[in-house]
Amino acid sequence: MSDADLFAALSSTPALREVFSARALVQGLLEFEAALARVQARAGRIPAAAAEAIAAHCHAERFELRVLTEAAIDAGNPVIPLVRALEAALPREHGAWVHFGATSQDALDTATMLCARSALELVCAGIAEVLEACAALAAEHRTTPMAARTLLQQALPTSFGLKAAGWLASLDDARVRLAELSRSGLALQLGGAAGTLAALEPGALELVCALARELGLAEPLLPWHAARGRVAELGCALGVAAGALGKIALDVVLLAQTEVGELREGGAAGRGGSSTLPQKRNPVGAVNALACAKRVPGLVATLLAAMPQEHERAAGGWQAEWETLPQLFELTGAAAAHLRTALDGAEIDAARMRANLDATRGAIATERVALALAPQLGKREAQQRVEAACKRALERGAPVRDALAADPEVAAVLDLARLDALLDPAGSLGAAAELVDRALARFRARER
Repeated sequence: MSDADLFAALSSTPALREVFSARALVQGLLEFEAALARVQARAGRIPAAAAEAIAAHCHAERFELRVLTEAAIDAGNPVIPLVRALEAALPREHGAWVHFGATSQDALDTATMLCARSALELVCAGIAEVLEACAALAAEHRTTPMAARTLLQQALPTSFGLKAAGWLASLDDARVRLAELSRSGLALQLGGAAGTLAALEPGALELVCALARELGLAEPLLPWHAARGRVAELGCALGVAAGALGKIALDVVLLAQTEVGELREGGAAGRGGSSTLPQKRNPVGAVNALACAKRVPGLVATLLAAMPQEHERAAGGWQAEWETLPQLFELTGAAAAHLRTALDGAEIDAARMRANLDATRGAIATERVALALAPQLGKREAQQRVEAACKRALERGAPVRDALAADPEVAAVLDLARLDALLDPAGSLGAAAELVDRALARFRARER
């Protein structure tokens, strides 16, 4: 199934697959080699003609990917056969300067950072579309009452706008962190065979600075061959983003349950149908997003497990990163794409939300009643009387209002009009509207 790409559309996006394709990675390796030659030529370390010839040949389409792939098995990584192929493609006097003073990990780590930069742009753009959908829902349903649920049980009234604002705030924080890493967390790798830069002396540190500028990457304090914090941090940031996307997806799935029925995914006719049940309208966008998000923590754990590496060069840990980091990018980007589809045109059923609020016949808003009784009856006595009234009402299938009104101690403090006002879910939203406004204001400020 992997060979047939049967599930590729579910766990990645076309753009992200291209960013981490074999050809794109090879091009990243060649960009490193070309830039290394250019900065060395400018520093007078290699002939300018050699640098020009090397750069002219640094195009992935010049190389047979299948041959490189097969050769990488015996070589241990794709850099060695690529460098040999590049050398062979050049006149001998120029080929001698290819990869001068560098090591395989310098090229592959740097190429990975270049691919990650493109991937971060795509993932952040996909998340931005989800954020816009969340912001629109938060604004439109700022005061639309619904049941808040704790441990999957109705708790208090809230607003759907506040739920969407919670999605917005959490995911926006994750996007901000990814954007920070895009600006400062993607660093050049250049250390030579053992991280001492010995083959590039004298003036090695100046070359590192120049090469970082040439490629638009951060200049690291030290070579980071066996210090994998920046890769793990990138993976963790993707994990947080995927988790935020997964939280939204899970809420959508739960709200779309037949017994809840407060949200339905948008989409074309036939979307979410069943192969056998004609009535089904499955939340497939949210399900697909959640499936992607659930795969991410294990991959993050792989990057964390790979951090302890042997001395100056890893024997397995570095290699474990090669497929893991691209998969994290692809799954997070795919989760965002699926979720955007789920939220675009989503149908919010405010009437069903109100009906669900009324399912407990007023019990969901009784916290306000207990608080209103507390000054006269005391907090403990007020809580006990309201609990007893809720129990009687639920046992009899009667409105909680009537059970409360039948308690003389309650009736002495609260008349029917006051009880009705306290038990109205729409009046029990607390600071929900203001919280929605805070989330929207911060999101818009960040957008500027």
